[in-house]
Amino acid sequence: MNLSTDQLNQLSINIDHWVPGHSIDCVIFGFEDQKIKVLILKLKGINLWTLPGGFVRKNQNLDEAAISILKERVSFQDVFLNQFHTFGGLDRKDLDSLHQLLGDQDKKLLAWLGQRFITTCYFALLNIKSVVPQPDPMSDQCKWVDLNNLPTLYADHKEIIQKAFSHIRIQLNYLPFGLSLLPEFFTMTDLQSLYESVLIKKLDRGNFQKKMLKLGIFERHKKKITGGAHRAPFLYSFNLTTYNKLLKEGIGFM
Repeated sequence: MNLSTDQLNQLSINIDHWVPGHSIDCVIFGFEDQKIKVLILKLKGINLWTLPGGFVRKNQNLDEAAISILKERVSFQDVFLNQFHTFGGLDRKDLDSLHQLLGDQDKKLLAWLGQRFITTCYFALLNIKSVVPQPDPMSDQCKWVDLNNLPTLYADHKEIIQKAFSHIRIQLNYLPFGLSLLPEFFTMTDLQSLYESVLIKKLDRGNFQKKMLKLGIFERHKKKITGGAHRAPFLYSFNLTTYNKLLKEGIGFM
């Protein structure tokens, strides 16, 4: 057993307030070091990782439950959040891992968590530098990992991440991708690197910059001070008025 008696007791109390058989899983995407990253948690005492998730209280709707999970894990709720899929495979549970985590002292809790769960999945986009991830009571780590270098994940959580990323790639023109993942001020190189990471292909620098600037959604600022011999690149930020207007129509990059 890897949870304390107090933690088990608190979970056991809460199950009376949760909707049985229905969970929420959140795929939280960030961008750092020219890589798309995902926030995941390591289960206590087990070499197994999970997505940030939780259950739906009987007095909550699904969106409220997802927002609560985000607030608990990253202390942040003003974030782009979108429901994208529901997973309900018969093989979703991992009873061996549950036994390792919970032991067998509380059979009611073990039976409740071991029942079949259908999970409603959301993805969120946020700036990694703006949050400090926090583990939940069932985990001992909560950290960002490279999307292309995921550790062993619980049940179907790798499939959930892949589905979320596929959804983002398809809907790229209609998502506030750059606004959510980049810092307030960025270079065109930063923006191009982000798009290349999502599209999984290299883009021509000149064509990319020309196409982006033509959209009219950026404000240009003073040049970035580098101290080097090369000409410093301009810094940009999003013009929120034109950006949000164009986003509704589809930015039209692809």
